[in-house]
Amino acid sequence: MRILIANDDGYLAPGIAALVQACRGLGEIDVYAPEQNASGTSNALTLNRPLSMFEARGEGIAGFHVVNGTPSDSVHVALT
Repeated sequence: MRILIANDDGYLAPGIAALVQACRGLGEIDVYAPEQNASGTSNALTLNRPLSMFEARGEGIAGFHVVNGTPSDSVHVALT
């Protein structure tokens, strides 16, 4: 099973790391999250500039895919 984890608080939010830990062993986990807190952006997509993505490094966040857009952008990038 593949599990996609995304949030709207950004990749450094403690909740996303806790959710990843809770899901360990249930399947293959992919994390795609905004670079910074994007609460309140609802299902907005970024259409006026190119998006970029990088892979986070560091304890508890290694392997997270970080998108410089909205939460919806993060999910869209993950699925495409």
